[in-house]
Amino acid sequence: MILAGLFLIVLSFVFSLKGLVDEAPRFEQQQENQQLSNEAFIERLVPHAQTLQRGYGILPSIIIGQAILESNWGKSELSSKYNNLFGIKSFGHSDFVTLDTQEYVNGQWITIQGDFRVYQTWEESMDDHTMLFVNGVDWSPQKYEAVLTAPSYKEAAIALQEAGYATDPTYAEKVIQVIEAYDLAQYD
Repeated sequence: MILAGLFLIVLSFVFSLKGLVDEAPRFEQQQENQQLSNEAFIERLVPHAQTLQRGYGILPSIIIGQAILESNWGKSELSSKYNNLFGIKSFGHSDFVTLDTQEYVNGQWITIQGDFRVYQTWEESMDDHTMLFVNGVDWSPQKYEAVLTAPSYKEAAIALQEAGYATDPTYAEKVIQVIEAYDLAQYD
């Protein structure tokens, strides 16, 4: 009986250590995310955004511009704690968080609760964002095809708006403004 008790204690200790080890990468990413300047934020995303362009055709300026807008330079709670740079919602994924979000509905901004994907790293978030454009959604696999095939960031931003990526009626305009203000097209 004493041996069984000791076994349970040791087993519990091992599993608690595993939980700490699993959380370590996310904690380290959170610490790094909170300390980035705007320039460092862009520089942090550029290499992976360019890799995604080579693999799938998505313009780095669009990836980075959206990340800036959607995450407030990586400082939003969703991006700094949960590594979700793009506000990607969770539909049946096991790792998610429920947070308040602003949506534009019937001509006005409202606050709703949304379930958002949780990622281990920003790169994982960028990968998922790109695959959304590549694979579309279940009911419309070609939904974002025009974003991938757009010859310029302006056309890609307009294609995002037309595909309904965001509820904000001025979303394309905002993405274009961010890209131009920070000369993000240089990375395309």
